[in-house]
Amino acid sequence: MAGKNNLHPLVELIKRHKRTGVGGIYSACSAHPMVLKAVMGQARADQSLVCIEATSNQVDQFGGYTGMKPADFSQFVAHLAKEVKLPLDHIILGGDHLGPNAWRGESSGSAMAKAQDLVRAYVMAGFTKIHLDASMPCADDKAGGKEFLPDEVVAQRAAQLCAVCEETARTLKGKRSLPVYVVGTEVPRPGGALDNAEALHATSPQDARRTIAITKTSFDKLGLQEAWKRVVALVVQPGVEFSDSTVTNYERRKASRLSRLIEKDPQLVYEAHSTDYQTQQHLTEMVQDHFSILKVGPELTFVLREALFALAEVEEEMLAVAGIAEPSRLREALEMTMCEKPGNWNKHYHGTPADLAFARKYSYSDRSRYYWPEPKVAAAAQKLIANLQAHRPPLNLLSQYMPEQYRKVREGHLQNEPALLIQDRIQDVARKYAAACSNSRR
Repeated sequence: MAGKNNLHPLVELIKRHKRTGVGGIYSACSAHPMVLKAVMGQARADQSLVCIEATSNQVDQFGGYTGMKPADFSQFVAHLAKEVKLPLDHIILGGDHLGPNAWRGESSGSAMAKAQDLVRAYVMAGFTKIHLDASMPCADDKAGGKEFLPDEVVAQRAAQLCAVCEETARTLKGKRSLPVYVVGTEVPRPGGALDNAEALHATSPQDARRTIAITKTSFDKLGLQEAWKRVVALVVQPGVEFSDSTVTNYERRKASRLSRLIEKDPQLVYEAHSTDYQTQQHLTEMVQDHFSILKVGPELTFVLREALFALAEVEEEMLAVAGIAEPSRLREALEMTMCEKPGNWNKHYHGTPADLAFARKYSYSDRSRYYWPEPKVAAAAQKLIANLQAHRPPLNLLSQYMPEQYRKVREGHLQNEPALLIQDRIQDVARKYAAACSNSRR
């Protein structure tokens, strides 16, 4: 993976941004193979770096909800890269929200011990971009109904996790560059999104300055001065978010004071989470304003779902005329499985039965992303692709349901094959982010 030289490529990228004000990188947070192949395909087309991140609830030392440990995810990414013919040194592996989140119901001692094992496993597996997030209170932190930890405690725990990363990295004896770190957390907990995206406020410059100072002090107390030189970004809230049905767009005027603060810092930029569904113009403005690391996740699987649903409609229209003997019934399989196993959406979607059914399909938060690996759903998706591989969609029908991909097929830029049509639809999002990160001069 990227980073075999002494200087991490993210350090180089951010030094260039601090010097010129140009350039950023987006980070794809997904474990779906079609999504990862799409972002890798975009990196191959651009001959650029791609950052792929696993979140702490997706991948951990016990398997996470994907069933993959960090080493498994690293090997999974390497296998996909080989398929796409993207050199491994073009890939940065990142770990998102690494901390005690998964064990919040335990005591802080127990949860932090597991969090230390978590970051150790990530670094050993070749992850070199580490988001240290110890912001969530554990069982014994909640005395008196506390919902938030003091900043000093968050910083102390983040520094403890960093010390484990540094110790682990040193045992690798120069096999890859030392990790870079992202600190701070002003975002919803991993996997979440706000119920009301309109209620957001950008982080204040005072809070950002305080977080930087307190975290640096905690690093210094543990003798992590060299590690602090590799802290590349602070997570803040730039005023962007999405809910089930709304998107709060970036307003650079509201984030201007925050932008000016980090512009003066010789080392750090901002990392912006929940940038999904922002327009290319908004994303470009964010990179210009030093939110130089853009995180995207649900939008990638949202458009995956769009593409699969569109092809399911194509399949339905073709049943009689093409003689498809066994339709996939993809939409029905997904809905049935989500209703049989509601744990990944029932705390997030609210309203009448009709509201819930609509959200299961179309919510921006895209809780359906947790169900694509389910056996019935995965089998239906494979059947859909096989049916349309055997019976290629007629172009006039493709025009109805996937007009942009139809255009590319007509122009000779894309083959009329279902897997490639899906990948190109996902790659539309990757192209938007890649363009924003490269075209960011004011």
